[in-house]
Amino acid sequence: MLPPETIIAIADELAAAERDRAMVPRLTLRHPEMTVEDSYAVQNEWRRRGVEAGRRLVGRKIGLTSKVMQVATGITEPDYGAIFDDMVFENGSVIEHARFSNVRIEVELAFVLGATIVGPNATIFDVLRATEYVVPALEILSSRIEMPGRTIVDTISDNAAMGGMVHGGNPTAVDAVDLRWVSALLYRNETIEETGVAAAVLNHPANGVVWLANKLAQHGDRLEAGEIVLAGSFTRPMWVHPGDSVLADYGPMGTISCRFD
Repeated sequence: MLPPETIIAIADELAAAERDRAMVPRLTLRHPEMTVEDSYAVQNEWRRRGVEAGRRLVGRKIGLTSKVMQVATGITEPDYGAIFDDMVFENGSVIEHARFSNVRIEVELAFVLGATIVGPNATIFDVLRATEYVVPALEILSSRIEMPGRTIVDTISDNAAMGGMVHGGNPTAVDAVDLRWVSALLYRNETIEETGVAAAVLNHPANGVVWLANKLAQHGDRLEAGEIVLAGSFTRPMWVHPGDSVLADYGPMGTISCRFD
């Protein structure tokens, strides 16, 4: 494990990068001995400061759960990050592009929990029972650490590259649709760029939430009733630029749109 003072120094650096909308050099280049547990320690310190500053934790994101995302990033292990209330945008929002760094969009399902899920032995049945409904969502990726050569350690430290999320469409009960076959068409500026099916996330998007509940238990944490959980992307990340409009069509589950100002 890295010394506590190094963990704090890295968290300082990442907090400043978020505040100043800047980039920092790759952590694993400067700290080659850094481990996954070190990176979660950095993330937890960053999250603690956010809560201390008055930000409200409203959920979690899961990343790198599908083969398409693992191929796109070169990282083969899932990760997770925190979602604060100021990261959540309504359908149709106009979003400041300069608020983020290396801005990309992913297509996901969000699970809204009606009950607590406690690991380490959570199952898909626990997740489905605990889910009040699922809703279409877009994740906005924002990388504050330089991207070339980054590893899972860099990504986790950077709050799993979480920038924000947009939710919309039709809230749907988990037994009202076959979640494995939920599909989406992703458009940028009226041109279709990506398509995907939710089964790409560990064969069932609820399995992403299972992984998260059990991983959180290793860190003495759990999923709480009322939290939003982004279950992982089933398309490749799509780059967006100032002025771009984005629309995701989930068929019967509705559409989500936003524009980057």
